[in-house]
Amino acid sequence: MKIILFLVFISASVFSQNQYPKDYFGTPLEIPTQLSGNFGELRPNHFHAGFDYKTQKKEGLNVFASADGYVSRIKISTFGYGKAIYITHPNGFTTVYGHLKSLNSAIESYLKADQYKEKLYEVDLYLKPNQLPIKKGEIIALSGNTGGSDGPHLHFEIRDSQTEKIINPLFFGFDTVIKDTQQPVITNILVYPIDENTVINKSKNPFMANLTLQKDGSFYCDKILANGKIGFGINTFDLSDLSWDRNGIYKVETFLNGKIIFGFQFDSYAFDEMRYVNALIDYSRYKIMGQRVQKLFMKTPFPLSIIKPYDNNGIINVTQNTNQICRIEVSDFNNNKTTITIPIENSLEPAIDTLKVKKTKYFIKSNKEYNFEKGNWTLYIPKGTFYDDFYLNFDVKANTLVLDNENIPVHSNFVISILDSISSQKDKEKMFIGSIQDNKTYYNYTKLKENTFTSYTKNWGKFILMKDTVSPTIKISKNIEGKWISDKKTIEFTINDELSGIKSYDGYLNGNWILFEYDYKSKKMFHNFDDGIVAEGKNDLKVVVTDNVGNSTIFETQFFRSQIKK
Repeated sequence: MKIILFLVFISASVFSQNQYPKDYFGTPLEIPTQLSGNFGELRPNHFHAGFDYKTQKKEGLNVFASADGYVSRIKISTFGYGKAIYITHPNGFTTVYGHLKSLNSAIESYLKADQYKEKLYEVDLYLKPNQLPIKKGEIIALSGNTGGSDGPHLHFEIRDSQTEKIINPLFFGFDTVIKDTQQPVITNILVYPIDENTVINKSKNPFMANLTLQKDGSFYCDKILANGKIGFGINTFDLSDLSWDRNGIYKVETFLNGKIIFGFQFDSYAFDEMRYVNALIDYSRYKIMGQRVQKLFMKTPFPLSIIKPYDNNGIINVTQNTNQICRIEVSDFNNNKTTITIPIENSLEPAIDTLKVKKTKYFIKSNKEYNFEKGNWTLYIPKGTFYDDFYLNFDVKANTLVLDNENIPVHSNFVISILDSISSQKDKEKMFIGSIQDNKTYYNYTKLKENTFTSYTKNWGKFILMKDTVSPTIKISKNIEGKWISDKKTIEFTINDELSGIKSYDGYLNGNWILFEYDYKSKKMFHNFDDGIVAEGKNDLKVVVTDNVGNSTIFETQFFRSQIKK
């Protein structure tokens, strides 16, 4: 059975590489290809969905369509991909271009017509094949830093147009423009006890084993002395020849006495699988040390499609009088490979380092639902919210709900509620459930029904019912009151709300709604006069900014502008 599964794994890999066209898509930039992030890279709460192209640390580079097709979607968001274009191609695939600074004139005109119609900056538009056709190599946008980007770059991905599954771009021939002769790097290996009875090198806790580099670039691990069920985890990353950024690895396989027992590779996956990154890694170690160790076993199986099914899910049973050899292979797409050889021997020596588990009266089983109440607070945990069983820290202190479980990964929302029978209805309209982190309060989307406030969240911490009666602030970048500003291309404001946060921002020029773009990172919003709304001569401008509980601030000014070019 294991031999059959191994052959299925190999044949699936070969099929994956052969089902995609190698020379259909071109690179979206005209500069040498360097990546700051690759497909499947481990990110906070998700796997990376494509390539992050370096853009020489600047914005405004030409972005080209990778192939013929049509613009099937335009999504503008202050978070996520920021300004993004989706192009659907006749071969059944869709390319995505994210964090753009601006779009070409035809796409921009279509977008702005809808934004002015809806009176919204953030829109999500789906187009028909005949509306905005695109040719391969056509400039579709300029690269930027919009949305959740940490710096100027171009996000690029390829999806199956029917299933929406994202696919590793390397399958489409992009490996020919990314020179990679570097072996993946393994920094350390950990050995994990699967249950409370397991002992590893006289310890009942995860154990970091010592690695010795061999002349051929492989590693040899010190002998593991264990009794009971164990699993391995590795801290690893990949490099390419033209970039020394630490990118994600492509494939890992674990063999026991020559037979494969666990493996995963980043070919393709669905968006609803993204959060399983928190189950794949040692989440507790990540939260404490910032180190993402990838576990090569599944204690409680979870449905992540990149993981191939094998007996025992990578768990090794070390029993009396058994000596075993484990081999871990880490490979990149070009089959550069780094190998670890690990001898395993049974040992009946007792543990000196005992298991450290902080027990509470709330033991949570991941396959059950729970409802807890204390004071005015209620906590509801649906079935399947967590990956593993654990002891929950749940308490209420001074009207604050305390959920101190930062080292436990959360897969889906749990529900927190608080009953308030004292506050007036007027006060309740300005109230929300806030999170307290590092002495700073954050807004949680909150619903009010009768006297109960409810919020859905995946975040741990401290929660408190708060009231926000302070309106947002609006500050113009440069005073224009009564001035001629004919030489200005834009008008800019800085907006902020310290408590519940910005919900909406609107501008009106001579009574007409105008488009303001907003960047949450810099807290700036700006209007481009090229939209053609400004009048010749005198103009009255009004800006309205509203926070998440309905407090608003209005800024008004008057300026003069001439559209006549001299």
